[in-house]
Amino acid sequence: MSTKWNTIPFIRNNVPFCKREVMAGKPKKRDEALKPGESADRPVRADAQRNIDNLLSAAMVVFAASGVDAPVREIAEKAGVGIGTLYRHFPQRADLIAAVFRREIDDCADAAPALAAEHRPFEALSKWLQRYAAFVAAKRGLANALHSGDPAFDALPAYFDQRLRPALRTLLKSAVAAGEVRADIDADDILGAVASLCMSASNAGPERARRMVALLADGLRYRAEPSADTPA
Repeated sequence: MSTKWNTIPFIRNNVPFCKREVMAGKPKKRDEALKPGESADRPVRADAQRNIDNLLSAAMVVFAASGVDAPVREIAEKAGVGIGTLYRHFPQRADLIAAVFRREIDDCADAAPALAAEHRPFEALSKWLQRYAAFVAAKRGLANALHSGDPAFDALPAYFDQRLRPALRTLLKSAVAAGEVRADIDADDILGAVASLCMSASNAGPERARRMVALLADGLRYRAEPSADTPA
């Protein structure tokens, strides 16, 4: 099922999305620009990749604190690079926002197999739902940008579908097979429920959101059917 941005429930704020910033001179056309970390002919040099990683980490911190309209110079300074380096990798502000969002999706999706390797199925599922809740809550201001109509964000809904839904479905399948959660659960419903809880608790702080998501996770155990391997 394709995800529309008006159904991906990120917490909004009242910070308007500003006009995109471009580097001096003629900007790259979007279809001519490479995604960060990619090259048509050769891999990105190690030092360039470090700069990209540092910029994305810094941008996430700055965006979370100040919204997507925070000065890009602040991001460059936090990353320990010059403003020219930032614009070389991300010619437009929208490119940086999209790259930050993709990284956050990847980090959240990659947490699923790591948790599954370390915990029982229900515990892995419960911990991942908390990780997803943190992902939603951390998106201060990004929703405004994602709804702006900028073509830099066109591929992100499909990317969300491709990465996060399979991650949750795998955890759910394992928990159902183990007899630890009920079988009639839809991953889309769970993603929407967690995000709705985060939005409703946004003014009460992250601790309330964590408690509500924990209650939701506990509710998934209702009417679970024990597996044949479950001790009596």
